[in-house]
Amino acid sequence: MDKKHRERYLTLAAIICICALAGDKLVLTPLTNLWRERAQKIEELENNVNKGELLLEREANLRQRWQQMKAEALPADRPVAENQILTAVERWVQESRIQRSSFKPDWKQNDPNYSTLECQVIAQGDISALSRFLYEIERDSLALKVENIEISARDDKGESLSLGVRFSGLILADTN
Repeated sequence: MDKKHRERYLTLAAIICICALAGDKLVLTPLTNLWRERAQKIEELENNVNKGELLLEREANLRQRWQQMKAEALPADRPVAENQILTAVERWVQESRIQRSSFKPDWKQNDPNYSTLECQVIAQGDISALSRFLYEIERDSLALKVENIEISARDDKGESLSLGVRFSGLILADTN
């Protein structure tokens, strides 16, 4: 092979290598990255569709649960709600045979969609009476959440105990 043909082949090989490198950097790599991004987006959208289908399958159950939660929530009328809580506390006190020394209701509204009635009850009794009182709170049908419980001994033997319990009741805004 003469020198001219060899130079021509080397030039052609160099041009092919430069074109391949430029094609890789300017065409192949951007297309590969775009393909990966689109594959991730498709996977994300498929996950969203699957979640939506699951929600649609559970719609009746979720709506029924929501209606139950709304029915168990305290009434939107604040005096009626306070009266319901006070009546429930009196019922729990009678059923558990504890001595209630204080009851403090406090309204909290951090969101326009709901408010809470936070109540603090301080009572005295033995361990069985206090545990019965806590059981009565938990089993009641009102939408109540026990926030804090403090139990301390009032005597050296621990037979007389003091209970401080803070719970909150939920009031939902009427959104239908």
